[in-house]
Amino acid sequence: MFDSLFNALPVALQFGSLFSLFVGTLVGILIGALPGLNPVMAIALMLPLTYGFDPVIALGLVAGIYNGSMYGGAIPAILLKIPGTPAAIATTFDGYPMTRNGQGGLALKTACWSSAVGGIISAIALMTLAPLLAQVTLAFGPTEYFWVAIFGLVSIAVLVGSDISKGMLSALSGVIIGLVGVDTISGAERYTFDSLYLSGGFDLIIVLIGLYAIPPVLEMAEKRNATYYDAGSFKVDASGNALTLIRQHWRTWTRSSLIGVSVGILPGAGGNLAALLSYNEAKRKSTNPESFGTGNPVGVAAAESGNSADNASAMIPSLTLGIPGNLVAALVLGALMIHGLQPGPQLFTKSPDVVFGFMWQMLITAMLLLLLGGMVATRLFAQVLRMPTALLVPTTLVLMAVGVYTVKGNMMDLYVMLAFGVLGYLLHRLAFPLAPVVLGVLLGPMAEQNLRLAMLLSQDDWGALFTRPISQGIIALLLLVVFSQLWKMLRKGRQR
Repeated sequence: MFDSLFNALPVALQFGSLFSLFVGTLVGILIGALPGLNPVMAIALMLPLTYGFDPVIALGLVAGIYNGSMYGGAIPAILLKIPGTPAAIATTFDGYPMTRNGQGGLALKTACWSSAVGGIISAIALMTLAPLLAQVTLAFGPTEYFWVAIFGLVSIAVLVGSDISKGMLSALSGVIIGLVGVDTISGAERYTFDSLYLSGGFDLIIVLIGLYAIPPVLEMAEKRNATYYDAGSFKVDASGNALTLIRQHWRTWTRSSLIGVSVGILPGAGGNLAALLSYNEAKRKSTNPESFGTGNPVGVAAAESGNSADNASAMIPSLTLGIPGNLVAALVLGALMIHGLQPGPQLFTKSPDVVFGFMWQMLITAMLLLLLGGMVATRLFAQVLRMPTALLVPTTLVLMAVGVYTVKGNMMDLYVMLAFGVLGYLLHRLAFPLAPVVLGVLLGPMAEQNLRLAMLLSQDDWGALFTRPISQGIIALLLLVVFSQLWKMLRKGRQR
């Protein structure tokens, strides 16, 4: 295997491949930085254009867009509290407060390095552990996926914010929102009120932009003469003080990247869950957890390395078993089949140059983020903060509206976005955390679907949820998170 891996390196370093990697990474950063656009949309539009290309060049574009967009989503998350991609939700927690504190440049640089490190570790895992880790995926059934979803929901509800009850209520609100639409198992409509629009459920991008993007814009509009930003803080070089960043964050990068790789091999989990779990673990390990949410660079490092470490590892079940780990992985399988290649174990023997070349491309594009990421973020997008607030507010609203409208071309999406914006503004004013709402929308349907599948397979035996070893391990982690947080609250109460 390793002979094939090193033999594929010259293929990945050909001029055509390197050019496609450069273009793909640059396009990916720009797409990720524009709210409403996402890598799935970009790759889906790009694939038909690559039909006549060499498979290595086509996959190079995919790799560049994938890694680039994952970092690009952090740029508006840090500058404007607008997650460019769903995986950048956790980046807003500390990235935006850092910008408000005049540390936007440091936040962007931390995000750039963290994304690169996470992507590099993920690519190395794809290269060395693909066949082994694919077996782990096969050990997960409906019960394990149910507990993974519950673990993500409960941990974020407990660890984000200062009030556990508000976090749980926010998570339950998100679960209810996620249940709107057609039931995937029975086909029955739920909470649609005979509306054709609601039968498809709420689009995640619309919910995300409404809850996260509109509230800070409304706050800016309330204080139109306030000055929040120091434009001079963005005059940074992405490669400056690299040793300082490595010294400060190498533990966080290692831990979060391992979490991201582990989540990536689970089909359907996604970078958003990896980022949130990484952020929560960094906060739990911190000696000063109260600083998270107020502008702690460790929070940015954990979130960005976690979501980027999901990228290449999500390809592990795709390339080895033909089971896509996420939507982008499904498009990669489509790209392979367009060029006459059949995903699965035989791919490693019949077309080793292509599959191992793609692994090298995922590694190279992660490294390219260090060259392109800081330059694009600090010299292009960060300059938007030099605009006066009176122009920044309407400009941001127009960009959001354009981004949402281009997804489906439906005016109703704009009204739904505004409705979720008002809801997010009210929740923020009432000190309810918004992250559990979004995670409830993501993981609520996943938990419900896998619970019902588990019940069907076990013939309504609830004990089946607690008998499998992996499920028991996830339950133990869940109890550890809950009781450790309750213990901290009791200690604070005694000290007061």
